[in-house]
This record gives sequence, C-alpha cells and structure tokens, in this order.
Amino acid sequence: MSSSSMRSFEYLESLPGTVFNRLYKQPSTALAIFRRMLPQLAKSFVMAMLYMPRPLPVADLDTWVRPGSRREQNTAIDLLERLQILKRTAEPNKPRSYVLTNPFAASLRQALTGGGNHRSFGVPSRTHAEGQVTKAQLDDFARRQWEGVLGYMVGSTGVGLNDEGAKLSLAVKHLLKYGRLVEVRGRSVDITQDGFAFVLQEVNAQVWTILILYLENAEELGMDRVDVLSFLFMLGSLELGQGYSKANLTDTQLQMLLDLGDFGIIYQNTPDSDSYYPTRLATTLTSDAAALRSATAGFDTALRPSNNDDKGFVVVETNYRIYAYTSSPLQIAILSLFTRLSTRYPNMVSGKMTRESVRRAISMGITGDQIIDFLYTHAHPQMRKNANFLPPTVVDQIRLWQIEGERMKSTVGFLFKDFLSAAEYEGPCQHAGDIGVLKWKNDAKRMFFVTRHEHVAAYLKSQKEKRREGG
Repeated sequence: MSSSSMRSFEYLESLPGTVFNRLYKQPSTALAIFRRMLPQLAKSFVMAMLYMPRPLPVADLDTWVRPGSRREQNTAIDLLERLQILKRTAEPNKPRSYVLTNPFAASLRQALTGGGNHRSFGVPSRTHAEGQVTKAQLDDFARRQWEGVLGYMVGSTGVGLNDEGAKLSLAVKHLLKYGRLVEVRGRSVDITQDGFAFVLQEVNAQVWTILILYLENAEELGMDRVDVLSFLFMLGSLELGQGYSKANLTDTQLQMLLDLGDFGIIYQNTPDSDSYYPTRLATTLTSDAAALRSATAGFDTALRPSNNDDKGFVVVETNYRIYAYTSSPLQIAILSLFTRLSTRYPNMVSGKMTRESVRRAISMGITGDQIIDFLYTHAHPQMRKNANFLPPTVVDQIRLWQIEGERMKSTVGFLFKDFLSAAEYEGPCQHAGDIGVLKWKNDAKRMFFVTRHEHVAAYLKSQKEKRREGG
C-alpha cells in the first residue's frame, strides 16, 4: 500500500460504522476504495464473493490460498474487515462464514455494470464548450497553485521564490498550521519535521495529506464529512479536461470547490460559473500510477507525461560541498534548509553542508534521515553510476550531527504480556507482525509492544471463540 493510500486508510478506519454505511451508498466511493486501498489478494476475495448468493464458509476461503501464503491472507482479511467491506457471520448449526457487507457490495456491482440515476461519477456540463479550458491550462494552474503551497512552507529561508506564484488564502495557511506542517512565530514561518517529510513525499501523497487535514477540519467549518469524502472519491473518477455541472452538488461540496481551488485541485473560470474542471491533481486521487517524488520533477512527470526531465540534479562531494543543477526556486529553498549556499548561477547553485547548517535544520525538526533521503532521491545521474553514490563519510556525518542532541526516541503504543504459554503468546505476536503494528518483542519473557491494540485484541477474542467451539 502506498503512503498516500495508508494515510487515507488510517483516516477511514477511524470512522464509525454509520459513516461507512452512508459512504458506501455511492458507487463512486465503493469503486475508489476497491481500486485504491485494497491489495491484489483482497481484490480477488471481493470479486470472487461479489455475486455469491450466500455466505462463504471460512474453510472454503482457506482453500483458495496456498499454505505458505497465510500471512498475506490474514493481512487481506484484516484489511477488508477494518474497512467494513467484509464481516463474519456465525449462525447456529452452521460453519463460520464471510459475507460482503451492504451497501458496499450493491454499490460496487452498480459501479462495475453501470445504470441507475445516482450521478455519483459527476454530471458532464453541457455548456463547457464555451470558453473551454485546455488540459495545458489546467496543468499550469495546478502547478502554480501547488508549488505556491510548497513555496510558502520552505520560502521563509531567504531564497526568493517566483513572484508570479500563487497567492495563498488565509484558509490555506491555517490548514498548514493546523496540520503542524509549519510553525508560525510572528511574521516568521518555519517548516517542521512533518512539513519536511511532506515535501519529500510524491505529489499524490502530498495531496492526500492535505485532504485528510481538510477532512479533520471539516466539522469545525460546519461541513458534512460524508459529503466531503464522497466528493473527494468522486473527483478521482472524473476526466481531465471535461467540465462538470454544479447543479447536483450539495452546499458542502459547493464550498469545497472554492477551498480546493486554492490548492490547484479544482479550477473554475469564476466562482459563479455553472461548471468546474478537475485538474490532474484531482483525477489521479484514486490512482497510484503517478509516483511523483517532488514538486518540480513530479509535476514534470504528472502534468507533462511526455517530458523526460525527471532526473536527479544534486551532486554531493566527500568534502560536504553540494552542486545542484536546478533553476527551481522551490528546490533551491529546500536545499537552503540544510545547506549554506554560497554561489548561484542561472542553472546551478553551490554550497556546503556544515555542522551549523545541518544542526539548524535539525532544530526545526528535520531529521538526518530526511536530509539523506532528499539527497538520495535527487542524486545526479552521474553519481548514480557508482554503487554507493552518496559518499559514506557524508551520510555518517549527517547522522552524527543529529545524535549530538538526541539520545532516545519514544514510541507511543501498548504492551502485551503475562501470556500463560508459548503457544498463547506466539499467535497474537505473529498476527501483530503480519498486520504491521509490531514494534518490539521479547520471546523469552513472552512480551511484545504494538502501536495499535484493537486488532490484536480482536484476534485474541476470535482465538478464544475458536477454542470454545472446539471444546
């Protein structure tokens, strides 16, 4: 699962069942979640059960998977249950079974076969030909607005960003502060550790991070979060360059058009126009096809698929000097967060990483591993000809500069202990590892530590029920 899928999945998992019930009434939502958030094995289970007239016994499902793939099977089943797509049934004198939940199953069938008057995939505008916006114009608008957001986050470092960039609204700045991507101290805006991690993500993951923050803030704005979620999933199914009518949108979704326009996700000729256009940032929401690594290189790939300029631009020498072959003000601003820049040419900047410049970045919350990841991701093709293209002395020194002020890292979670036997301990411990929540274990003392306890507890409960049935 990609990082953007994981972020949206974690938000969905926290929602109550009544919200899922309303969400899954929209075929576009059911299809988007099926396409984006499910691994291939989970998709296979859903498609195999979609038209089954009766529940599928657990023993029958087990025969579909090879014995050596039980871990993948458990992960897929756990994911489907957490998204409330699959549930277990236990009727008297009948074997335990699985069944797809409704309305998810009904909506997915409708999305795959068509029909109905739900209009959850948008209504094309009949008047969009008048003053029609081209794909190139939509791409330029999305690029300008999104780079304006990133420029605001890193542009306070003294490197001048393009004056032609987007002017951010107060709502956008509030959302970035609310998400702790930036810290505002008077007139100073500093990027945080989370903000730098955000900048390093592919563009699709960045967009989903912003949208999750928007969702978390929706109720404070008096918005219905089901309307918000349904609209976001619908955007991923729309066609780039096609205008869509506003006539069937709710009041919440009409307000969203204005807010999403600030981020370059939606374009409108004027706020009062009868139609809106999704940009490429919107139409790729439910697709992992574009794995974009940065704002500049990423947009060159996503917004101009025929362009082959998505190459590294950073050269790092063993003496800590850096040469960056770029004219992007945004990339230069990111470099200046941890580099003392000394020279700037039309197509290149140079500087040096020093203890002071790296420690300054660390004091802002940026980690040494994040700096190394940035240099690794954007390494120049000439450097990539070597096996270890980042000089080991530079990598080690960045980490040493970080640990000068750090000796311990804490992780919030839950400790499971006091198991009566090794067999009782090994099952839930292995299950925690399978679903990716296990952080530490001690087999000798029969103890393990997890970041989330709900599904481990559910596993223990299901094992207890199995023993009761077998006894």
